[in-house]
Amino acid sequence: MKNNIKLIVISLSFLFLSYIGIQLFVPSDGGGKQIEIEIPEGASYRQAIDILAKNNLIRDRNLFTVVGRITRLDKRIRAGYYVFWGNMSPIQVLKKLKSGRIIEYEITIVEGDSLLEIGRKLAYNKIMPLEVFNSLTKDRDLLSSLDIDAPSFEGYLFPQTYKFAKGAKPVAVLKLMVNKMRDEFNDELRERAEEIGWSENQVLTLASIIEREAKTDEERPLISAVYHNRIKKGMPLQADPTAIYGVKSNKHKITRNDLRKKTDYNTYVIKGLPPGPIASPGIKSIQAALYPAKVPYLYFVSKNDGTHYFSKTLSEHNAAIKRIKAMKESARLEKEGLSASKTSEEDGIPKESQTFWGVSEEG
Repeated sequence: MKNNIKLIVISLSFLFLSYIGIQLFVPSDGGGKQIEIEIPEGASYRQAIDILAKNNLIRDRNLFTVVGRITRLDKRIRAGYYVFWGNMSPIQVLKKLKSGRIIEYEITIVEGDSLLEIGRKLAYNKIMPLEVFNSLTKDRDLLSSLDIDAPSFEGYLFPQTYKFAKGAKPVAVLKLMVNKMRDEFNDELRERAEEIGWSENQVLTLASIIEREAKTDEERPLISAVYHNRIKKGMPLQADPTAIYGVKSNKHKITRNDLRKKTDYNTYVIKGLPPGPIASPGIKSIQAALYPAKVPYLYFVSKNDGTHYFSKTLSEHNAAIKRIKAMKESARLEKEGLSASKTSEEDGIPKESQTFWGVSEEG
């Protein structure tokens, strides 16, 4: 009798272990096709198990409920979209769920990107439709809820590489990028802003102009100094990138007509800073806006090699422009194999209203 009971116990144990083995290690009848499922935000582990079972990725829901408790997966399941294959075993499905490897899209926001570029990148990477982005980034209630005192999110979306989960809420995406900016714009920098009497929006606005003007890190504090000095003297900033903001892409040439256009951002026709940033500044430009170099410069003009000539007076500035034009003409003549012994001076040496770094002769 005892032997019979022992045999029954062994048999039942074998059957039980075989059952568990089949349930854990034998793929369900899902074929080899790819299966994409969503674990909704706030879903419980039990709800996740139901979703897996409905997609034929597991069979015994009760067994996986127990396994989840043992592995504590029921306490930390990650919401999002997962990709499975029909030939995966249930234990492989469980491991993937435990790893939290959801579908994510990577996007890189570079220093100097405007809302236009950022919106297109988010749409291209299927993070949010462009029309949704355009609407949200100008939503007054959303701006107010994030304590953004600016016309839009321009300049508040910090440039770096992000990974966003498929199905991420558009508002959550924007909040993450704003929070990253404020993490970088730390307490020390905020204290410095208070020290010089500047608001967050003013700092980001100047930083965005510096970002668009500077090509080298060494010149960021110098360019910042030019604008700080002009503000102190009540001079117009005359920052070329502001003349085309909201009018055309920064990749287009800036013409004399652009400098004359009356917009809220064109610092050739308005006094002081624009109402908000014109692009997303990086941390180096933010720091430069807060810590300008201690120099007396009021002008700068591009050397066409990524660096600039800086000048204290208009006459020095005009001389620098004349010198650059002569160098360009000499290089052109040399390239054409002609004598550069005499370079004619061009008419209309820029006066006070001239751009800092030169514009196209169109217009």
